[in-house]
Amino acid sequence: MTQGSPFRLIITFTIPIILGNIFQQLYNIGDAKVVSYFLNEHAFAAVGMTAVISNMLINLINGFTQGFGILVANAFGARDTLRIRRYIRGAAILTVLVVIVLTTLAFLFIRPVLSLLSTPDELMDQALSYVRIILLGLPFSALYNLSANLLRSLGDSRTPLYCLIGSIIMNLLLDILFIGVFHWGIEGAAIATLIAMGVCGFICFIYGYTHFREYMPGWNDRAAKEDYQGLFITGLSMGLMGCIVNIGTIILQGAINVLGSDTMSAHTAGRRLIDILMSLIYTYGFTMTTYVSQNEGAGRRDRIRQGVRIAVLIVTVESLVLIAFAFLFAQDITAWIASTENTYIIDQATLYVRVMICFFPALGPLFILRCTLQGVGKKIIPLVSSVLELSVKVIAAFFLVPGIGYLGVALAEPISWVLMTSILSVGYVKWWRKVRDRIPAI
Repeated sequence: MTQGSPFRLIITFTIPIILGNIFQQLYNIGDAKVVSYFLNEHAFAAVGMTAVISNMLINLINGFTQGFGILVANAFGARDTLRIRRYIRGAAILTVLVVIVLTTLAFLFIRPVLSLLSTPDELMDQALSYVRIILLGLPFSALYNLSANLLRSLGDSRTPLYCLIGSIIMNLLLDILFIGVFHWGIEGAAIATLIAMGVCGFICFIYGYTHFREYMPGWNDRAAKEDYQGLFITGLSMGLMGCIVNIGTIILQGAINVLGSDTMSAHTAGRRLIDILMSLIYTYGFTMTTYVSQNEGAGRRDRIRQGVRIAVLIVTVESLVLIAFAFLFAQDITAWIASTENTYIIDQATLYVRVMICFFPALGPLFILRCTLQGVGKKIIPLVSSVLELSVKVIAAFFLVPGIGYLGVALAEPISWVLMTSILSVGYVKWWRKVRDRIPAI
């Protein structure tokens, strides 16, 4: 990432991550499709509403491991092999501790959280059955995310893709087997996910350990106190950033649940489509984390600014294409996802997608700037922007949704995107003005 054309590097590094995210979102759609086809709309809604909880925990773990990856990428850019080994050892130990704490807390509080979200009585049993099995898979999810983020920090974005594709295919086949053939119901979908996550995590870990042995820590490569401090602070910053955003999503989900099961089904269908479209945008943020961290480690800040400009241009063009796509096909796709002819569900899902997609030109720069600032060691401004998003979602849950209904749900995130991008832009400009005079002429 420190040599060669930034445009080519960003594109070639991002494509495998984009494909991985597309496959992941296609799996989410396929999983929901299997549930809605073989079971019923209540099961479909139960899977959709519990996803905000499981996603919050998975994103928190992913955020931690992304933060670890930032320091590994920085050391990789500086060609400091010993520091890489210490960081990887520390990252593994911290990941285990984080997973133990999160899994324990999740099992203790999952029922109260679902009750707090005003989960309808007819969905509570199915939601609990599904999400408890998913929570058992958190260690496997952590193993994959840690392995994948460390591989990306070392410049390998393809192997995590191959592992993920294999896992997704396995998951869908097991979904059909457990639900359609064995008739295990909603629990079958959760068990399929659990098995697939486990296989994916172990394969990704084994590949990384065998193909990057020079960076794997030995018994003597013990992380120092300052290594753990740096890893924990960076990981916590990234993890909290995602967690804060997801807390807002959970609060907003509580407001959606009050609107009834049909609205919940509509939101699940619309969100499935938006998630796959968003993955084409936010993936560039993952790339910029590695790109910026490596160039910061190598002292190539001139390339950082170049990369930011190129990445913003790419996501802006993509956003305009996606807007046209969504307005043409959102109605048909959401109807297919929900396996329904209910016009209310289809219309509300389409409304959600079309409102959200119009603000994608603000969303792209948001991810680019947030990950860039994280990559250069600026943790506060990205965290502040996430707190702002939480605040907007809380306001929407208590005021917008009761006032204007489901349209308030559709407007909540776009409003926060505009505000967050404004704050991050100011932070990026201040950082650049501070460092530009120190860049040596080439």
